[in-house]
Amino acid sequence: MNFYAIKAIYLFEMARTWRTLMQSIASPVLSTSLYFIVFGSAIGSRMAEIDGISYGAYIIPGLIMLTVLTESTSNASFGIYMPKFSGTIYEILSAPISAAEIVIGYVGAAASKSIVLGLIILITATFFVDFSIQHPFWMLAFLVLTSISFSLLGFIIGVWAQSFEQLQIVPLMIIAPLAFLGGSFYSIHMLPPLWQTITLFNPVVYLVSGFRWSFYGVSDVQVGISLGMIGIFILICLAIIAWMFKTGYKLKV
Repeated sequence: MNFYAIKAIYLFEMARTWRTLMQSIASPVLSTSLYFIVFGSAIGSRMAEIDGISYGAYIIPGLIMLTVLTESTSNASFGIYMPKFSGTIYEILSAPISAAEIVIGYVGAAASKSIVLGLIILITATFFVDFSIQHPFWMLAFLVLTSISFSLLGFIIGVWAQSFEQLQIVPLMIIAPLAFLGGSFYSIHMLPPLWQTITLFNPVVYLVSGFRWSFYGVSDVQVGISLGMIGIFILICLAIIAWMFKTGYKLKV
């Protein structure tokens, strides 16, 4: 394992975050803070509790997941797309670096950014809503696993995309709607039986449900199923990435 290569890619991607601090960190935190103010303080104070939890506190895990999902995907996709766009991807592919080391460098950096962002939002939430974390270890575990899984998805999107428009279409048209419809702002048990069944086909439901369980001990689906779904998603993404490098799909053109 070439740890120097992984470190070089990782530090380069992390350095880009500090160069675009307002866009990478400040903007998502500000947007999520507005959600806390509007939904948590203003609207939430007038709504009934869900599973014995105030509405403002109930939506905190969903809002963190919403940001982490979109930012993980966007960071990873942009990170690998820019070398393709500038042509430096050929230097990376011709260097004595394996596909695994390339993926670890880019995905590791994107996941690190999302984890830091999620923790900053968690700290920010304490200024707006009172909440507790019953299972801190599992909270971190779900945050890390979610960041890694959707960074892998973002890496796939970055390799697939041939323009900046394609780079943005999946996060905006697919990831964001799935996050909003995945129980971020409500419990799926509040839906009619038919829609509860349909919602279970949304993978984000398992992420939000497991993450919320780590806070309050309540979930829409069993925690073991949530972890299993994340594991399956990671394996699928790894299989697709392995195929991309093996065939040179949109990498060696």
